[in-house]
Amino acid sequence: MFGILAFGVLMSVYFGLLTLISGWEFTLGEFREFGYYIVPLSAGFGLQVALYTRLRQLLHQPGQGGTVMAASGATSTAAMLSCCSHYLVNILPVLGVTGLVTFATQYQIEFFWVGLAFNAGGIMFIGNKLWKATKEHQQCAIA
Repeated sequence: MFGILAFGVLMSVYFGLLTLISGWEFTLGEFREFGYYIVPLSAGFGLQVALYTRLRQLLHQPGQGGTVMAASGATSTAAMLSCCSHYLVNILPVLGVTGLVTFATQYQIEFFWVGLAFNAGGIMFIGNKLWKATKEHQQCAIA
């Protein structure tokens, strides 16, 4: 349940911010162009939240996975929003922002791939912790 909620929140952040900055038509166009990055980024984050929630339930305490999940979630969000960052120039006429926005726009596909890599790493890390905890939990239940 928490994983589905996390997926929805990340997708809502993407659609909400992009629509706020550039309008609904632009948002749909960007989603058509980059949806095959955006959906997996959100789904990966949702899966991490689901795995972490299950791990936490199993251990009854927060684990190290929260840090990985937070870093991966932030990277996923940044990657999804990089596709619209060049439109921030319209609402943030600060001199130094133009260079940052140009950089983000120029490397947006790379940001997507970095986000996907962080997602995969987070899923493997939390999944491994969950697998070990489940195995230990089952051994304790048998004894």
